[in-house]
Amino acid sequence: MISFDDLILRADDLALQELVGKPAVRLLGAVDPSLLAPPSLREVLLGLRSREELLGDAEARGALVDLLRREEAVRLAELLGTDAGDPFESLRALRVRRGSERERMLFAFFGLRPTTPEPVPEAPEFVEQAGAYGLFPHQRRASRRVQELLVRPPHRVVLHMPTGAGKTRTAMHVIADHLRAHEPGLVVWLASSEELCEQAAQEFEAAWGHLGDRAVGVHRYWGGRDLEIESVDDGFLVAGLAKLYQRVRARAHDIGRLGARATLVVFDEAHQAIAPTYRLLVEALTTHDPAPGLLGLTATPGRTWDDVEADAELANFFGRRKVMLEVPGYDSPVDYLVEEGYLARVRYESLLVEPGIELSAADRAQIADGFDIPQALLVKLAEDEERNLAILERIGRLVQDHRRILVFAATARHAELLATVLRARGTGAFSVTAETDPRERTRRIAAFKAEGEEPLVLCNYGVLTTGFDAPQTTCALVARPTDSLVLYSQMVGRAIRGPRAGGTAEALIVTVIDQNLPGFRSAAEAFTNWEDVWS
Repeated sequence: MISFDDLILRADDLALQELVGKPAVRLLGAVDPSLLAPPSLREVLLGLRSREELLGDAEARGALVDLLRREEAVRLAELLGTDAGDPFESLRALRVRRGSERERMLFAFFGLRPTTPEPVPEAPEFVEQAGAYGLFPHQRRASRRVQELLVRPPHRVVLHMPTGAGKTRTAMHVIADHLRAHEPGLVVWLASSEELCEQAAQEFEAAWGHLGDRAVGVHRYWGGRDLEIESVDDGFLVAGLAKLYQRVRARAHDIGRLGARATLVVFDEAHQAIAPTYRLLVEALTTHDPAPGLLGLTATPGRTWDDVEADAELANFFGRRKVMLEVPGYDSPVDYLVEEGYLARVRYESLLVEPGIELSAADRAQIADGFDIPQALLVKLAEDEERNLAILERIGRLVQDHRRILVFAATARHAELLATVLRARGTGAFSVTAETDPRERTRRIAAFKAEGEEPLVLCNYGVLTTGFDAPQTTCALVARPTDSLVLYSQMVGRAIRGPRAGGTAEALIVTVIDQNLPGFRSAAEAFTNWEDVWS
Protein backbone atom coordinates (compact mmCIF):
# COMPACT_ATOMS: atom_id res chain seq x y z
CA MET A 1 0.00 0.00 0.00
CA ILE A 2 1.18 3.51 -0.81
CA SER A 3 -0.49 6.86 -0.30
CA PHE A 4 -1.65 8.64 -3.42
CA ASP A 5 0.19 11.84 -2.45
CA ASP A 6 3.46 9.93 -2.04
CA LEU A 7 2.92 8.44 -5.48
CA ILE A 8 2.38 11.86 -7.08
CA LEU A 9 5.58 13.13 -5.45
CA ARG A 10 7.50 10.56 -7.50
CA ALA A 11 6.26 12.08 -10.76
CA ASP A 12 8.97 13.89 -12.72
CA ASP A 13 8.44 16.68 -15.26
CA LEU A 14 7.48 14.32 -18.09
CA ALA A 15 4.97 12.34 -16.02
CA LEU A 16 3.30 15.48 -14.69
CA GLN A 17 3.14 17.00 -18.16
CA GLU A 18 1.44 13.86 -19.44
CA LEU A 19 -1.15 14.03 -16.66
CA VAL A 20 -1.81 17.75 -17.14
CA GLY A 21 -1.92 17.46 -20.96
CA LYS A 22 0.54 18.61 -23.61
CA PRO A 23 -1.58 21.51 -25.02
CA ALA A 24 -1.96 22.96 -21.52
CA VAL A 25 1.74 22.51 -20.84
CA ARG A 26 2.69 24.37 -24.03
CA LEU A 27 0.41 27.25 -23.16
CA LEU A 28 1.62 27.33 -19.56
CA GLY A 29 5.17 27.63 -20.86
CA ALA A 30 4.16 30.50 -23.11
CA VAL A 31 2.45 32.29 -20.23
CA ASP A 32 5.19 31.77 -17.63
CA PRO A 33 7.95 29.12 -17.87
CA SER A 34 8.13 28.92 -14.06
CA LEU A 35 4.68 27.29 -14.11
CA LEU A 36 6.30 24.18 -15.63
CA ALA A 37 8.23 23.39 -12.44
CA PRO A 38 7.05 20.09 -10.88
CA PRO A 39 5.59 21.72 -7.72
CA SER A 40 3.51 24.08 -9.87
CA LEU A 41 2.36 21.34 -12.23
CA ARG A 42 1.48 19.15 -9.24
CA GLU A 43 -0.62 21.96 -7.78
CA VAL A 44 -2.38 22.57 -11.11
CA LEU A 45 -3.13 18.87 -11.53
CA LEU A 46 -4.62 18.36 -8.06
CA GLY A 47 -6.49 21.67 -8.27
CA LEU A 48 -8.22 20.73 -11.51
CA ARG A 49 -8.96 17.08 -10.73
CA SER A 50 -9.50 15.30 -7.44
CA ARG A 51 -7.32 12.35 -6.47
CA GLU A 52 -10.33 10.08 -6.80
CA GLU A 53 -11.12 11.41 -10.27
CA LEU A 54 -7.53 10.83 -11.45
CA LEU A 55 -7.44 7.27 -10.15
CA GLY A 56 -10.85 6.52 -11.63
CA ASP A 57 -9.85 7.73 -15.11
CA ALA A 58 -8.34 4.88 -17.15
CA GLU A 59 -5.91 7.07 -19.11
CA ALA A 60 -4.63 8.92 -16.05
CA ARG A 61 -4.43 5.66 -14.11
CA GLY A 62 -2.09 4.26 -16.77
CA ALA A 63 0.33 7.14 -16.17
CA LEU A 64 0.06 6.67 -12.39
CA VAL A 65 0.81 2.94 -12.65
CA ASP A 66 4.17 3.78 -14.24
CA LEU A 67 5.14 5.59 -11.02
CA LEU A 68 4.93 2.40 -8.95
CA ARG A 69 7.99 0.41 -7.98
CA ARG A 70 8.00 -3.11 -9.37
CA GLU A 71 7.27 -4.79 -6.03
CA GLU A 72 4.34 -2.40 -5.50
CA ALA A 73 3.01 -3.13 -8.96
CA VAL A 74 3.27 -6.89 -8.32
CA ARG A 75 1.36 -6.59 -5.01
CA LEU A 76 -1.36 -4.46 -6.63
CA ALA A 77 -1.70 -6.82 -9.60
CA GLU A 78 -2.05 -9.81 -7.27
CA LEU A 79 -4.57 -7.92 -5.13
CA LEU A 80 -6.71 -7.10 -8.15
CA GLY A 81 -6.46 -10.58 -9.62
CA THR A 82 -4.59 -9.70 -12.78
CA ASP A 83 -1.35 -10.92 -14.38
CA ALA A 84 1.58 -10.27 -12.04
CA GLY A 85 4.08 -11.59 -14.61
CA ASP A 86 4.09 -8.20 -16.31
CA PRO A 87 2.28 -6.18 -13.65
CA PHE A 88 2.69 -2.79 -15.30
CA GLU A 89 1.17 -3.88 -18.60
CA SER A 90 -1.70 -5.75 -16.93
CA LEU A 91 -2.49 -2.83 -14.60
CA ARG A 92 -2.50 -0.36 -17.49
CA ALA A 93 -4.96 -2.58 -19.39
CA LEU A 94 -7.10 -3.26 -16.31
CA ARG A 95 -10.77 -2.38 -16.57
CA VAL A 96 -12.34 -1.18 -13.35
CA ARG A 97 -16.12 -1.01 -13.13
CA ARG A 98 -17.54 1.80 -11.00
CA GLY A 99 -18.97 0.51 -7.75
CA SER A 100 -17.22 -2.89 -8.02
CA GLU A 101 -15.16 -4.66 -5.35
CA ARG A 102 -12.12 -4.30 -7.62
CA GLU A 103 -12.59 -0.51 -7.58
CA ARG A 104 -12.76 -0.52 -3.77
CA MET A 105 -9.53 -2.54 -3.47
CA LEU A 106 -7.74 -0.35 -6.04
CA PHE A 107 -8.60 2.84 -4.17
CA ALA A 108 -7.80 1.30 -0.77
CA PHE A 109 -4.29 0.43 -2.02
CA PHE A 110 -3.63 4.15 -2.41
CA GLY A 111 -5.36 5.15 0.81
CA LEU A 112 -8.47 6.45 -0.94
CA ARG A 113 -12.13 5.55 -1.10
CA PRO A 114 -14.21 5.67 -4.30
CA THR A 115 -16.45 8.71 -4.36
CA THR A 116 -20.02 7.88 -3.56
CA PRO A 117 -22.03 10.84 -4.75
CA GLU A 118 -24.96 11.85 -2.66
CA PRO A 119 -28.10 10.68 -4.41
CA VAL A 120 -29.61 13.51 -6.39
CA PRO A 121 -33.34 13.52 -5.74
CA GLU A 122 -35.01 12.81 -9.04
CA ALA A 123 -38.47 14.05 -9.76
CA PRO A 124 -40.91 11.17 -10.29
CA GLU A 125 -42.17 10.33 -13.74
CA PHE A 126 -45.68 11.27 -12.70
CA VAL A 127 -47.06 13.66 -10.09
CA GLU A 128 -50.45 15.15 -9.38
CA GLN A 129 -50.40 18.88 -8.87
CA ALA A 130 -53.50 20.69 -7.63
CA GLY A 131 -54.50 24.09 -8.80
CA ALA A 132 -50.50 33.65 -7.64
CA TYR A 133 -48.50 33.20 -10.57
CA GLY A 134 -48.92 36.57 -12.26
CA LEU A 135 -47.84 38.20 -15.49
CA PHE A 136 -46.76 41.74 -16.24
CA PRO A 137 -49.03 43.75 -18.56
CA HIS A 138 -46.86 43.18 -21.65
CA GLN A 139 -46.81 39.45 -20.95
CA ARG A 140 -50.60 39.36 -20.49
CA ARG A 141 -51.10 41.07 -23.85
CA ALA A 142 -48.84 38.53 -25.54
CA SER A 143 -50.62 35.62 -23.82
CA ARG A 144 -54.06 36.83 -24.97
CA ARG A 145 -52.88 37.36 -28.55
CA VAL A 146 -51.36 33.86 -28.71
CA GLN A 147 -54.63 32.31 -27.55
CA GLU A 148 -56.63 34.29 -30.11
CA LEU A 149 -54.43 32.97 -32.94
CA LEU A 150 -54.34 29.36 -31.72
CA VAL A 151 -58.10 28.97 -32.08
CA ARG A 152 -58.02 30.11 -35.75
CA PRO A 153 -56.76 27.99 -38.66
CA PRO A 154 -54.00 26.93 -39.16
CA HIS A 155 -53.85 26.87 -35.32
CA ARG A 156 -50.13 27.65 -35.28
CA VAL A 157 -48.22 30.58 -33.77
CA VAL A 158 -44.77 31.52 -32.46
CA LEU A 159 -44.31 33.47 -29.23
CA HIS A 160 -41.24 35.66 -29.75
CA MET A 161 -39.77 37.17 -26.59
CA PRO A 162 -36.17 38.08 -25.71
CA THR A 163 -34.22 35.95 -23.27
CA GLY A 164 -35.09 37.06 -19.75
CA ALA A 165 -38.49 38.51 -20.71
CA GLY A 166 -40.53 35.66 -19.21
CA LYS A 167 -41.24 33.55 -22.30
CA THR A 168 -41.76 30.31 -20.35
CA ARG A 169 -43.90 31.96 -17.70
CA THR A 170 -46.11 33.55 -20.37
CA ALA A 171 -46.44 30.19 -22.15
CA MET A 172 -47.52 28.52 -18.90
CA HIS A 173 -50.48 30.91 -18.69
CA VAL A 174 -51.49 29.94 -22.23
CA ILE A 175 -51.19 26.27 -21.26
CA ALA A 176 -53.15 26.67 -18.03
CA ASP A 177 -55.96 28.52 -19.82
CA HIS A 178 -55.98 25.78 -22.46
CA LEU A 179 -56.23 22.95 -19.92
CA ARG A 180 -59.00 24.69 -18.03
CA ALA A 181 -60.94 24.94 -21.30
CA HIS A 182 -60.23 21.32 -22.32
CA GLU A 183 -61.12 18.49 -19.99
CA PRO A 184 -59.59 16.13 -20.71
CA GLY A 185 -56.79 18.02 -22.44
CA LEU A 186 -53.21 17.02 -23.10
CA VAL A 187 -50.37 19.48 -23.69
CA VAL A 188 -47.21 17.95 -25.19
CA TRP A 189 -44.08 20.07 -24.58
CA LEU A 190 -41.08 19.24 -26.81
CA ALA A 191 -37.50 20.25 -25.94
CA SER A 192 -34.06 19.23 -27.17
CA SER A 193 -32.14 18.90 -23.88
CA GLU A 194 -32.77 17.29 -20.51
CA GLU A 195 -32.12 20.62 -18.78
CA LEU A 196 -34.85 22.32 -20.81
CA CYS A 197 -37.22 19.40 -20.21
CA GLU A 198 -36.83 19.49 -16.44
CA GLN A 199 -37.07 23.28 -16.43
CA ALA A 200 -40.43 23.07 -18.24
CA ALA A 201 -41.81 20.34 -15.96
CA GLN A 202 -40.89 22.25 -12.80
CA GLU A 203 -42.28 25.51 -14.18
CA PHE A 204 -45.61 23.86 -15.02
CA GLU A 205 -45.91 22.37 -11.54
CA ALA A 206 -45.38 25.83 -10.05
CA ALA A 207 -47.81 27.48 -12.48
CA TRP A 208 -50.61 24.91 -12.24
CA GLY A 209 -50.46 25.02 -8.46
CA HIS A 210 -51.75 28.60 -8.74
CA LEU A 211 -53.70 28.50 -12.00
CA GLY A 212 -55.13 25.00 -12.20
CA ASP A 213 -58.75 23.96 -11.64
CA ARG A 214 -58.19 20.22 -11.16
CA ALA A 215 -55.52 17.63 -10.51
CA VAL A 216 -53.65 16.73 -13.69
CA GLY A 217 -50.78 14.46 -14.63
CA VAL A 218 -47.26 15.77 -15.15
CA HIS A 219 -45.39 13.23 -17.28
CA ARG A 220 -41.63 13.26 -17.81
CA TYR A 221 -40.37 11.41 -20.85
CA TRP A 222 -36.66 11.81 -21.48
CA GLY A 223 -33.39 10.15 -20.46
CA GLY A 224 -34.05 6.75 -18.88
CA ARG A 225 -37.77 7.33 -18.21
CA ASP A 226 -40.52 5.27 -19.82
CA LEU A 227 -44.01 6.27 -20.90
CA GLU A 228 -47.27 4.32 -20.97
CA ILE A 229 -49.15 5.95 -23.84
CA GLU A 230 -52.48 4.57 -22.63
CA SER A 231 -52.17 6.41 -19.29
CA VAL A 232 -51.61 9.82 -20.87
CA ASP A 233 -54.90 11.57 -21.60
CA ASP A 234 -55.11 14.69 -19.42
CA GLY A 235 -52.36 17.05 -18.27
CA PHE A 236 -48.83 18.01 -19.24
CA LEU A 237 -46.30 15.77 -20.97
CA VAL A 238 -42.68 16.90 -21.40
CA ALA A 239 -40.85 14.87 -24.02
CA GLY A 240 -37.20 14.99 -25.05
CA LEU A 241 -36.98 15.15 -28.84
CA ALA A 242 -34.27 12.48 -29.04
CA LYS A 243 -36.24 10.14 -26.75
CA LEU A 244 -39.46 10.62 -28.71
CA TYR A 245 -37.70 9.99 -32.01
CA GLN A 246 -36.27 6.72 -30.66
CA ARG A 247 -39.82 5.72 -29.67
CA VAL A 248 -41.11 6.48 -33.16
CA ARG A 249 -38.38 4.41 -34.80
CA ALA A 250 -39.19 1.45 -32.55
CA ARG A 251 -43.00 1.80 -32.54
CA ALA A 252 -44.18 4.21 -35.22
CA HIS A 253 -47.86 3.93 -34.29
CA ASP A 254 -47.25 5.29 -30.78
CA ILE A 255 -46.72 8.86 -32.00
CA GLY A 256 -50.06 8.73 -33.78
CA ARG A 257 -51.82 7.52 -30.64
CA LEU A 258 -50.18 10.30 -28.64
CA GLY A 259 -51.07 12.91 -31.25
CA ALA A 260 -54.69 11.76 -31.27
CA ARG A 261 -54.94 12.66 -27.59
CA ALA A 262 -52.93 15.89 -27.75
CA THR A 263 -54.88 19.15 -27.75
CA LEU A 264 -51.83 21.48 -27.80
CA VAL A 265 -48.19 20.92 -28.83
CA VAL A 266 -45.51 23.34 -27.59
CA PHE A 267 -42.06 23.41 -29.23
CA ASP A 268 -39.39 25.07 -27.09
CA GLU A 269 -36.60 26.77 -29.11
CA ALA A 270 -38.95 26.85 -32.11
CA HIS A 271 -36.26 27.84 -34.63
CA GLN A 272 -35.25 24.14 -34.53
CA ALA A 273 -38.71 22.89 -35.53
CA ILE A 274 -38.05 22.51 -39.27
CA ALA A 275 -34.93 20.36 -38.86
CA PRO A 276 -35.93 17.15 -40.72
CA THR A 277 -36.11 14.83 -37.69
CA TYR A 278 -37.95 17.33 -35.50
CA ARG A 279 -40.33 18.31 -38.29
CA LEU A 280 -41.28 14.65 -38.70
CA LEU A 281 -42.24 14.44 -35.01
CA VAL A 282 -44.25 17.67 -35.06
CA GLU A 283 -46.18 16.71 -38.16
CA ALA A 284 -46.90 13.25 -36.78
CA LEU A 285 -48.29 14.81 -33.61
CA THR A 286 -50.39 17.46 -35.35
CA THR A 287 -51.79 15.55 -38.37
CA HIS A 288 -55.15 14.67 -36.83
CA ASP A 289 -58.76 15.79 -37.03
CA PRO A 290 -59.22 17.96 -35.12
CA ALA A 291 -55.57 18.99 -35.21
CA PRO A 292 -53.99 20.14 -31.96
CA GLY A 293 -52.66 23.69 -31.83
CA LEU A 294 -48.92 24.28 -32.26
CA LEU A 295 -47.16 26.94 -30.18
CA GLY A 296 -43.49 27.70 -30.81
CA LEU A 297 -41.32 29.55 -28.28
CA THR A 298 -38.13 31.38 -29.21
CA ALA A 299 -36.00 34.45 -28.65
CA THR A 300 -34.63 34.13 -32.22
CA PRO A 301 -37.40 33.40 -34.76
CA GLY A 302 -35.09 32.47 -37.61
CA ARG A 303 -32.70 29.76 -38.70
CA THR A 304 -29.93 31.95 -40.07
CA TRP A 305 -28.63 35.50 -40.23
CA ASP A 306 -29.10 36.26 -43.92
CA ASP A 307 -30.62 33.20 -45.66
CA VAL A 308 -34.13 34.49 -46.39
CA GLU A 309 -35.34 31.20 -47.88
CA ALA A 310 -34.38 29.15 -44.80
CA ASP A 311 -35.95 31.71 -42.48
CA ALA A 312 -39.08 31.93 -44.65
CA GLU A 313 -39.45 28.14 -44.41
CA LEU A 314 -39.64 28.45 -40.62
CA ALA A 315 -42.14 31.31 -40.85
CA ASN A 316 -44.31 29.34 -43.28
CA PHE A 317 -44.23 26.29 -41.02
CA PHE A 318 -45.95 28.38 -38.34
CA GLY A 319 -48.35 30.03 -40.80
CA ARG A 320 -46.37 33.30 -40.66
CA ARG A 321 -48.02 33.98 -37.33
CA LYS A 322 -45.83 35.46 -34.63
CA VAL A 323 -46.64 37.29 -31.43
CA MET A 324 -43.99 39.57 -30.00
CA LEU A 325 -44.06 41.92 -27.04
CA GLU A 326 -45.89 45.17 -27.64
CA VAL A 327 -45.41 48.03 -25.19
CA PRO A 328 -47.29 51.29 -25.74
CA GLY A 329 -44.91 54.22 -26.14
CA TYR A 330 -41.92 52.08 -27.19
CA ASP A 331 -40.81 51.34 -30.74
CA SER A 332 -38.79 48.38 -29.49
CA PRO A 333 -39.87 46.20 -26.57
CA VAL A 334 -36.20 45.61 -25.80
CA ASP A 335 -35.80 49.28 -24.86
CA TYR A 336 -38.71 48.93 -22.43
CA LEU A 337 -37.35 45.69 -20.94
CA VAL A 338 -33.95 47.30 -20.32
CA GLU A 339 -35.45 50.48 -18.88
CA GLU A 340 -37.68 48.51 -16.50
CA GLY A 341 -34.90 46.15 -15.41
CA TYR A 342 -36.11 42.93 -17.05
CA LEU A 343 -32.97 42.88 -19.19
CA ALA A 344 -29.52 44.10 -18.24
CA ARG A 345 -28.02 47.18 -19.82
CA VAL A 346 -25.41 45.53 -22.03
CA ARG A 347 -22.04 46.89 -23.08
CA TYR A 348 -20.32 45.13 -26.00
CA GLU A 349 -16.56 45.01 -26.46
CA SER A 350 -14.47 43.32 -29.13
CA LEU A 351 -11.20 41.46 -28.69
CA LEU A 352 -9.49 41.66 -32.06
CA VAL A 353 -7.08 38.81 -32.77
CA GLU A 354 -4.31 39.58 -35.24
CA PRO A 355 -3.06 38.47 -37.68
CA GLY A 356 -5.95 36.00 -37.69
CA ILE A 357 -6.23 32.48 -39.03
CA GLU A 358 -5.24 31.90 -42.65
CA LEU A 359 -8.10 30.46 -44.72
CA SER A 360 -7.63 28.19 -47.69
CA ALA A 361 -9.91 28.31 -50.72
CA ALA A 362 -11.60 25.14 -49.41
CA ASP A 363 -12.15 26.80 -46.03
CA ARG A 364 -13.81 29.80 -47.66
CA ALA A 365 -16.02 27.54 -49.75
CA GLN A 366 -17.12 25.59 -46.66
CA ILE A 367 -18.04 28.78 -44.83
CA ALA A 368 -19.96 30.06 -47.84
CA ASP A 369 -21.88 26.78 -48.27
CA GLY A 370 -22.64 26.04 -44.62
CA PHE A 371 -24.71 27.54 -41.84
CA ASP A 372 -21.70 28.03 -39.57
CA ILE A 373 -17.93 27.82 -39.14
CA PRO A 374 -16.65 24.29 -40.01
CA GLN A 375 -15.47 22.22 -37.06
CA ALA A 376 -11.98 21.80 -38.51
CA LEU A 377 -11.49 25.58 -38.40
CA LEU A 378 -12.72 25.74 -34.81
CA VAL A 379 -10.08 23.14 -33.90
CA LYS A 380 -7.38 25.29 -35.53
CA LEU A 381 -8.50 28.31 -33.54
CA ALA A 382 -8.54 26.34 -30.30
CA GLU A 383 -4.89 25.42 -30.85
CA ASP A 384 -3.72 28.94 -31.79
CA GLU A 385 -1.45 29.94 -28.88
CA GLU A 386 -1.34 33.63 -29.80
CA ARG A 387 -5.13 33.74 -29.79
CA ASN A 388 -5.30 31.86 -26.49
CA LEU A 389 -2.81 34.19 -24.84
CA ALA A 390 -4.94 37.18 -25.90
CA ILE A 391 -8.05 35.52 -24.45
CA LEU A 392 -6.31 34.67 -21.17
CA GLU A 393 -4.95 38.19 -20.86
CA ARG A 394 -8.43 39.66 -21.28
CA ILE A 395 -9.94 37.25 -18.76
CA GLY A 396 -7.17 38.22 -16.34
CA ARG A 397 -8.42 41.80 -16.52
CA LEU A 398 -12.10 40.85 -16.43
CA VAL A 399 -11.82 38.97 -13.12
CA GLN A 400 -10.80 42.23 -11.45
CA ASP A 401 -14.33 43.58 -12.01
CA HIS A 402 -16.55 40.50 -12.36
CA ARG A 403 -17.16 37.63 -9.96
CA ARG A 404 -18.84 35.27 -12.42
CA ILE A 405 -17.63 35.07 -16.02
CA LEU A 406 -19.00 32.65 -18.61
CA VAL A 407 -16.63 31.72 -21.45
CA PHE A 408 -17.89 30.11 -24.68
CA ALA A 409 -14.93 28.18 -26.06
CA ALA A 410 -14.29 27.10 -29.66
CA THR A 411 -14.18 23.36 -28.84
CA ALA A 412 -14.47 21.05 -25.85
CA ARG A 413 -10.68 20.73 -25.64
CA HIS A 414 -10.41 24.52 -25.82
CA ALA A 415 -12.69 24.89 -22.78
CA GLU A 416 -10.54 22.45 -20.80
CA LEU A 417 -7.31 24.15 -21.93
CA LEU A 418 -8.43 27.63 -20.88
CA ALA A 419 -9.67 26.40 -17.48
CA THR A 420 -6.37 24.58 -16.88
CA VAL A 421 -4.21 27.64 -17.51
CA LEU A 422 -6.51 29.97 -15.58
CA ARG A 423 -6.26 27.71 -12.54
CA ALA A 424 -2.49 27.54 -12.88
CA ARG A 425 -2.40 31.33 -12.77
CA GLY A 426 -4.46 31.42 -9.59
CA THR A 427 -7.92 32.14 -11.03
CA GLY A 428 -10.83 29.93 -10.01
CA ALA A 429 -11.99 28.15 -13.15
CA PHE A 430 -13.84 25.04 -14.32
CA SER A 431 -14.62 23.57 -17.71
CA VAL A 432 -17.97 22.05 -18.68
CA THR A 433 -18.60 20.20 -21.95
CA ALA A 434 -20.81 17.38 -23.19
CA GLU A 435 -17.92 15.03 -22.32
CA THR A 436 -17.79 16.07 -18.65
CA ASP A 437 -19.06 13.39 -16.25
CA PRO A 438 -22.70 14.36 -15.44
CA ARG A 439 -22.09 14.33 -11.67
CA GLU A 440 -18.96 16.47 -12.05
CA ARG A 441 -20.81 18.79 -14.43
CA THR A 442 -23.58 19.29 -11.88
CA ARG A 443 -21.02 20.05 -9.16
CA ARG A 444 -19.14 22.60 -11.26
CA ILE A 445 -22.29 24.41 -12.42
CA ALA A 446 -23.59 24.52 -8.83
CA ALA A 447 -20.29 26.06 -7.68
CA PHE A 448 -20.55 28.68 -10.42
CA LYS A 449 -24.15 29.54 -9.49
CA ALA A 450 -23.42 29.74 -5.75
CA GLU A 451 -22.82 33.10 -4.17
CA GLY A 452 -19.22 33.91 -3.43
CA GLU A 453 -16.80 36.80 -3.33
CA GLU A 454 -13.97 35.06 -5.20
CA PRO A 455 -14.09 35.33 -9.02
CA LEU A 456 -14.99 32.14 -10.86
CA VAL A 457 -14.76 31.47 -14.59
CA LEU A 458 -16.82 28.73 -16.24
CA CYS A 459 -15.39 27.70 -19.62
CA ASN A 460 -17.91 25.70 -21.62
CA TYR A 461 -18.55 24.33 -25.06
CA GLY A 462 -21.92 23.28 -26.43
CA VAL A 463 -23.89 22.82 -23.20
CA LEU A 464 -24.86 26.20 -21.73
CA THR A 465 -26.41 28.08 -24.66
CA THR A 466 -29.99 27.30 -23.55
CA GLY A 467 -31.71 26.31 -20.35
CA PHE A 468 -28.98 27.75 -18.12
CA ASP A 469 -29.50 30.55 -15.63
CA ALA A 470 -26.81 31.88 -13.31
CA PRO A 471 -28.04 35.18 -11.83
CA GLN A 472 -24.58 36.29 -10.68
CA THR A 473 -23.15 36.16 -14.22
CA THR A 474 -22.20 39.69 -15.21
CA CYS A 475 -19.84 38.96 -18.09
CA ALA A 476 -19.62 36.57 -21.02
CA LEU A 477 -16.63 36.12 -23.30
CA VAL A 478 -17.51 34.61 -26.67
CA ALA A 479 -14.43 32.86 -28.06
CA ARG A 480 -16.41 30.62 -30.38
CA PRO A 481 -16.78 32.33 -33.79
CA THR A 482 -20.13 31.69 -35.44
CA ASP A 483 -22.02 32.76 -38.53
CA SER A 484 -25.28 31.89 -36.76
CA LEU A 485 -27.08 34.87 -35.26
CA VAL A 486 -29.29 32.37 -33.43
CA LEU A 487 -26.32 30.73 -31.69
CA TYR A 488 -24.62 34.06 -30.98
CA SER A 489 -27.83 35.47 -29.48
CA GLN A 490 -28.26 32.39 -27.29
CA MET A 491 -24.71 32.69 -25.95
CA VAL A 492 -25.12 36.39 -25.21
CA GLY A 493 -28.50 35.72 -23.63
CA ARG A 494 -26.94 33.74 -20.78
CA ALA A 495 -25.56 36.95 -19.23
CA ILE A 496 -28.17 39.63 -19.89
CA ARG A 497 -30.99 38.90 -17.48
CA GLY A 498 -31.95 42.05 -15.60
CA PRO A 499 -32.56 42.46 -11.85
CA ARG A 500 -36.34 41.96 -12.21
CA ALA A 501 -35.62 38.60 -13.86
CA GLY A 502 -33.16 37.60 -11.12
CA GLY A 503 -30.09 38.86 -12.94
CA THR A 504 -27.85 41.91 -13.02
CA ALA A 505 -28.40 45.61 -13.84
CA GLU A 506 -25.40 45.79 -16.18
CA ALA A 507 -23.59 43.17 -18.22
CA LEU A 508 -20.47 43.05 -20.37
CA ILE A 509 -20.17 40.90 -23.51
CA VAL A 510 -16.66 40.49 -24.94
CA THR A 511 -16.55 38.91 -28.40
CA VAL A 512 -13.33 37.57 -29.87
CA ILE A 513 -13.10 38.86 -33.44
CA ASP A 514 -11.02 36.67 -35.73
CA GLN A 515 -9.83 38.35 -38.90
CA ASN A 516 -10.96 36.58 -42.09
CA LEU A 517 -13.86 34.84 -40.28
CA PRO A 518 -17.50 35.98 -40.26
CA GLY A 519 -19.09 36.75 -36.92
CA PHE A 520 -20.95 39.27 -34.81
CA ARG A 521 -19.85 42.09 -32.53
CA SER A 522 -23.24 42.69 -30.90
CA ALA A 523 -26.66 41.07 -30.58
CA ALA A 524 -28.40 44.41 -30.33
CA GLU A 525 -30.31 43.96 -33.59
CA ALA A 526 -31.10 40.26 -33.15
CA PHE A 527 -34.62 40.75 -31.84
CA THR A 528 -35.87 42.40 -35.04
CA ASN A 529 -33.58 40.70 -37.57
CA TRP A 530 -36.23 38.33 -38.93
CA GLU A 531 -39.29 40.59 -39.02
CA ASP A 532 -39.38 40.81 -42.84
CA VAL A 533 -39.88 37.05 -43.34
CA TRP A 534 -42.79 36.94 -40.86
CA SER A 535 -44.69 39.92 -42.26
